[in-house]
Order: sequence, then structure tokens, then C-alpha cells
Amino acid sequence: MKGLAIHDQLSIPSRDLSWSAARSSGPGGQNVNKVATKVILRFDLDATAALTQAQKRRLRKLAGRRLDAEGGILISAQAERSQSQNLERARTSLRRLILKALIVPKRRVATKPSKSQKRRRLRDKRRQSEKKKHRAPVQGDDH
Repeated sequence: MKGLAIHDQLSIPSRDLSWSAARSSGPGGQNVNKVATKVILRFDLDATAALTQAQKRRLRKLAGRRLDAEGGILISAQAERSQSQNLERARTSLRRLILKALIVPKRRVATKPSKSQKRRRLRDKRRQSEKKKHRAPVQGDDH
């Protein structure tokens, strides 16, 4: 199997990728019972040197349940009728997942509410309190 080109500066070497085939449950008529068209692509995340530790960490988070116990990512494809198309679909899916992991999330900048916002909030709280106080039964009236 050839390596997986992610973009012009990054590609995953073929030694980090492996795949196997199994019988598919998708379309294919009689063919589905005879030919193993489902493809399971495994990317050895722990062993790869193509990604930095931060990228691997983000990829682990994105992979979710596709992460196996040995630190690999399993991508399965069975939508197509042919094994080669399913392999290409799985490779595309892995490529998209890795591209997502390459994006460094922007750090949130903590902001404080402005003085006018604080004043407005406190004024509204006082008004609400007054409104509720007026709803209470009148004290001292014995009818």
C-alpha cells in the first residue's frame, strides 16, 4: 500500500498504514455473499513519526470510538460495491480526520463585562426584585 498524502508538506508513510477486508453488509446483491468488499483501514498513531505530539493528541480526541486499545485508528468503509472503492473511501476519511487534527484551535480570550453592563444588570435585578416584592400579600391588613 502506498503512503497517504495529507497535503504538500505532510504524508503518512505506508509502514504506519495497514488494511484488511471483510464481508460487507451493504449493497452488492449475490456479490456481497462471495467477496470481501468491506475495508478496515488501520493507522498506527502511536508509531508514526509524521505527526507531532500535539497533533497526535488532537487526533486521539477527534477519533473517539475509532481509537483501538493498541493506539491505532480504525476506519471502516463498506458503502461501495468494490473493495478498491471502499479502500479509497477509507483513505479519504482518514485524510479528512488528520486534516482536522492539524488545525490548532484558537485560544479563548477571557473578557470582563464593561462597567455599563454591570450597572445595567444590577439595575435590572433591582427592578425585578421590586416587581416581585409588590406581588407579595400586604402585611398588617386584617380583613
